[in-house]
Amino acid sequence: MDLTTAILIAVIAFGIVCISIRILLKRFAAAASNQFHHTHITPISRLGGVSLAFAFLGIALISFFYFPAGAERHRQELTIFGTALLMFLLGLVDDLKPLGAKKKLAGQIIIASLAYFGGIEITQFKNPFNGMTINLGWIGLPITVLWLVAITNVINLIDGIDGLAGGIGFFLMALLIYATSGVGGLPLVSAVGLCGALLGFLLYNFPPAKIYLGDSGAYFLGFVIGLLSIVSSHKGTITAALVAPAFALALPIIDVCLAILRRGLKGLPMFRPDKKHIHHRLQEMGLSRTRTVLVLYGFSLVFLSAAFAVFMLKEQWLPLVFGVVCFVTLIAARKFDFSREWFSVGKVLGNSLEMRKKTQYTLVFCRWIEMEAERCESIQSLWNDLNFIVHRVGFSKIELFLNDRVHRWVSPSLTGNGQGLQEIDHNLPHVPKMTLKFFADRERMPEKEFELMSELIAESWIVAVKKWEALHRLPVQIPAEQENVSAERQPA
Repeated sequence: MDLTTAILIAVIAFGIVCISIRILLKRFAAAASNQFHHTHITPISRLGGVSLAFAFLGIALISFFYFPAGAERHRQELTIFGTALLMFLLGLVDDLKPLGAKKKLAGQIIIASLAYFGGIEITQFKNPFNGMTINLGWIGLPITVLWLVAITNVINLIDGIDGLAGGIGFFLMALLIYATSGVGGLPLVSAVGLCGALLGFLLYNFPPAKIYLGDSGAYFLGFVIGLLSIVSSHKGTITAALVAPAFALALPIIDVCLAILRRGLKGLPMFRPDKKHIHHRLQEMGLSRTRTVLVLYGFSLVFLSAAFAVFMLKEQWLPLVFGVVCFVTLIAARKFDFSREWFSVGKVLGNSLEMRKKTQYTLVFCRWIEMEAERCESIQSLWNDLNFIVHRVGFSKIELFLNDRVHRWVSPSLTGNGQGLQEIDHNLPHVPKMTLKFFADRERMPEKEFELMSELIAESWIVAVKKWEALHRLPVQIPAEQENVSAERQPA
């Protein structure tokens, strides 16, 4: 493909994305997020993936008509086209009506398996130390599926701040243009076109974002990256083409893996969202959204350079480049104080048994109040249920600030005026003018436990309130100021 053709394809994809986003923003109203960990108060559309799918359809048609492939290549290209759209549809369904983690994972595995049987497969492993090639045989199936599902979910998990996933996706597509240049056809056209498409998307997604990728866009983008990296590898060999995306995603991959490990040790759902990721830590340090994204772009470019080095220096230099990537990652972690959080796993492991028991105990109550919201006739009754939960978990006091009024529950065991208690506020922007404030005795509830339990309860409270509000179609309002001093009741 010559430069003029490449630029034309990128411009066409850029135009399709810009036009489709304008239509989406005009025709489809954004719904307010119910997610406790989402920081945007104003509703923002999550249909950005639709614009990327439209662009992909357009560039695929260009490829099929103007860059025809032989029979074997045609089967492979149809597999890329079909499975990428299936992964997009899986994410779109989840955006419109959440499917649950198990259903989504099962869908991803099925689609990745279809890609394998359609000719997108990892069949060999090349030892970078001695150049020996090993045929994988049937093991190629689980390795291929694992690779595709892992890259898909990494892109989805880093999509937590405006412009991050789209920008990193753009860098990876630029790398894949180089990697697929020897392949041609739909893989190369897709890489070139999606570079243009992602530039168009970033016009609307860079802080402050007007539209998000959503699960549809993140799944689609991650899956295409996984597919193209396999196709661009030499006869399905695990070499530089497969390692390069992992290099470019080194920082978020480490962060995500350790976050999942910590959640598991604490007894939390492994894929539960939180505010402990790299971009959250940078914002806590005082960086704006824009500067946070630019810092993470800088990290990605460093690792992308390492990926290019693997291509340029051939696979035998892979161990050296890998060492450099690890060294830079550790330096970055220490510079931005990530290492203390990342490598606190050992400390968490030592206290994990007791913490897991307390977390599981609290999660039972959290699930109960979310279900109880469908039975409560009034928001007052739901508030009484919350009083019962915080009493059983061990808090000393809570305050609910709602519509400029305060409602309190105080533990009967609390003496004095409560001076010296640790306290934490959880602002709930998804319900206007609502804040929950928790208080606890430091001797009865350690700080880390206090933070986690209050967050879990606040998260389930907002889910319960939104359920009650949707069911009764009434404003969230407690009739009169309350100060309960006892919560000795049993769940209904």
